[in-house]
Amino acid sequence: MQAPVVSIADNKEYTGQIAAAVKLLQQGKLVVLPTETVYGAAGVLTESSALARLRALRDGGDNKDKGSVTKPFIPHVADARAAGQYLGAVSDLGNRMMRKVWPGPVALVFDVSAERQLEVAAKMGVKTADLFGEGRVTLRCPDNGVALDVIEGVGKPIVMVRAGVQSRRLANRADAVVDELQEQVDMVLDAGPPRFSKPSTIVHVKGDTYEILRTGVYDDRILQRMLRTTILFVCSGNTCRSPMAEALARRVLATRLKVSEGELENKGISVVSAGSMAMPGARATPQAVEALQRIGVDISQHRSQTLSVELIHEADLIYTMGKNHAQIVRALVPAAMEKTKTLAPDKEIDDPIGGDVELYSGLAAEMQKMIETRLSEQPIL
Repeated sequence: MQAPVVSIADNKEYTGQIAAAVKLLQQGKLVVLPTETVYGAAGVLTESSALARLRALRDGGDNKDKGSVTKPFIPHVADARAAGQYLGAVSDLGNRMMRKVWPGPVALVFDVSAERQLEVAAKMGVKTADLFGEGRVTLRCPDNGVALDVIEGVGKPIVMVRAGVQSRRLANRADAVVDELQEQVDMVLDAGPPRFSKPSTIVHVKGDTYEILRTGVYDDRILQRMLRTTILFVCSGNTCRSPMAEALARRVLATRLKVSEGELENKGISVVSAGSMAMPGARATPQAVEALQRIGVDISQHRSQTLSVELIHEADLIYTMGKNHAQIVRALVPAAMEKTKTLAPDKEIDDPIGGDVELYSGLAAEMQKMIETRLSEQPIL
């Protein structure tokens, strides 16, 4: 019997179709789900019937005639929090990678202690070899709304087998998946061609370092850029408030991380500032320079830059001096709304231009407290 194929992308019954897929998976059935790279047959890890069918699908291809070696399945999670059920202690880099590259076309490989492997396998009622190989587990968090809605809705561990294993083709078309798997699964959710025509990148997280095991959508250059945390402060001219905030934030972060300010870059942290109406290359005002010199902070080398779409995209956190600056950020990049906040949540930070050094010194002290509060609200690494 052929499985129903549901065109889910623009389906008016989207919620109902997702619920139907969730119900099938909870019953131990198999559902083909889209990801951003390929289609895959999904099943619940703790359902023995589903696991057996997935194993048959997978072993009919890559593992055929290769002996009795068991290949571990790849759990697919809705977020980093769900990944914790498979992992033990995770390094700062591991947490940062999950936060920065997920959801996305990156499979992360984590080392897991033998004790933790046994604990996880026993809790889930599966064989250790079904999850762990060579002391590692590979996890994926796909950047596809359909897949994430289903995974989150099931509420149980989901594993997927790439469609196309038997034909050895990249399963990036639903019709090709249907030809191969329709009689072996219980439902196919067709969301159209995946966004990428390359496979996912596979990265082994090794404590505070990582190794790319397979280059796919992302190469090392892209990963390095993604793993940076960039904090952007925005004012009008980028000669008073935002350069002061930039310098003060560097000191706050260096103190928190117990490193020198020069070592922040090596920690993957960049702090920058820009002005919505800035003239590029202007120096910080003399009063701002002197006010910060009094507390051991040097901004004499600062040169202003204009707020741009590129700066906004690169930033992970954006703090503005006033609501009008936040509106400008959002006008340039509407999707930046979630990461943009005013530095002071309940008031505007007035422009001190034309004031004396004492005014600037008072502003610096006030801004430092605001920055400490704001940065304590966020996971920086």
